[in-house]
Amino acid sequence: MACNPSNCQSNCYGNEEKAEVVVGEEYVSANQNQNLCIKCKTKEPIGGDEGRMFCIECFRSNLYGKFRLAVTSHAMITPTDNVLVAFSGGPSSRVALQFVHELQHKSLKNFDASRDRSLPVFRVGVALIDETTISPLPSHDIDRAIQDIRLIVSTLAPPIKQLHVVPIENIYSGDGTNRLKNLLDAVSDTTGKEDLLLHLRMSSLQKVASESGYNKIVLGLCTSRIACHVISATVKGQGYSLPADIQYVDSRWEIPIVLPLRDCLVQELNMLCHLDGLKTVELLKGPCSGINGLVSSFVRILQEENPSRECTIVRTAGKLTPFHFNRIPESDDSIIPLATRRRQKRYNLKPNESISSESFCPICNSPLNKSDMLRLSNLGSCQTNSDSFGAACCSSCRFQILPKDPSSIDHFYSLLPQPLVARAKRSSYDNLSLLREQIKDCLLSDSEDES
Repeated sequence: MACNPSNCQSNCYGNEEKAEVVVGEEYVSANQNQNLCIKCKTKEPIGGDEGRMFCIECFRSNLYGKFRLAVTSHAMITPTDNVLVAFSGGPSSRVALQFVHELQHKSLKNFDASRDRSLPVFRVGVALIDETTISPLPSHDIDRAIQDIRLIVSTLAPPIKQLHVVPIENIYSGDGTNRLKNLLDAVSDTTGKEDLLLHLRMSSLQKVASESGYNKIVLGLCTSRIACHVISATVKGQGYSLPADIQYVDSRWEIPIVLPLRDCLVQELNMLCHLDGLKTVELLKGPCSGINGLVSSFVRILQEENPSRECTIVRTAGKLTPFHFNRIPESDDSIIPLATRRRQKRYNLKPNESISSESFCPICNSPLNKSDMLRLSNLGSCQTNSDSFGAACCSSCRFQILPKDPSSIDHFYSLLPQPLVARAKRSSYDNLSLLREQIKDCLLSDSEDES
């Protein structure tokens, strides 16, 4: 006779009901665990896509952990450093300033608690590039934003940080306002004008850091910004120099650049500013157009469809071979503890030393590839300084920034600030003999490969 609930003697249906109850309890428990922080498993996670897995404390700890790992693993900040934080008022630079401040504050507490006080505390300054003279925004609005930024820096707990508000036209000697406006007006391409302004901003940061005695510059570039740069640089034909721009460290400049927020998403930084009440000033952030604006919109759409897209783009580009200047130069500073030095070297890159990187574009400071070097080796035939400058530029800058009309090159060259002109002369003359030797070696290597 078939077994059914009315005549079953083995209580199998009762076991099934008990099993259903057990499964149901496990299901409820699983649902409850899903509503808890995946790290501490005691508190509810915060809302939003970026914080759906962590509670507030664990979310902040995780974000600061990314920053701290990048700093210690790549020797970004050591006790003897004098660090300049580039500040624009946006969430990325605001978090960068906050985390650097917290790192300095902790170092100061350790210094005060130590008996011999032998380990110094690194110093921190803040730089704001004032673009009032070329901004379409009303000057009084920009002045108000600068005052807000002064308040942000001044309200940070000790140690006190000096704020350098530097007009971007100060890159010129004397009154450079008109020359700067004329220089930007001489660039007809929208993308080229945005890129030139970016390069001038970097040169301004280098100038203030050099004149004020800083030896590191901290930028708030995050994963989201770097992902956009990866695609835009590829579109602009900057594939050869792309690996130089996306690493944690960039020492090709006189003052090395470090990116401690390289592994953080802008959505995470925005959320942290909201949760911690970190004041930001978005007024100084101008809209992008041209290639840069299109790429930013495209990457934003990709990120909305899949929250891991930006990380995937950066990880994929990170497989490109870096240059030798993508690490902090070795230091013989014996004051740094051995344990700290070991952590700093653990994740150092292993670049391909055979990649030529002795000459750089005078505008964007990108390393020149083989074809650019071949053109640069023929500088002896150039008749004017403007011809030499044009030949020393990378192909991307020549296409997007330099005037298309050859008769306008002289005027464009006359409007350039001295740092860019000096960089071109160094590329043109100081490294010319070395370039020819490198080109000869490259050609010999290619012939050997073909044979």
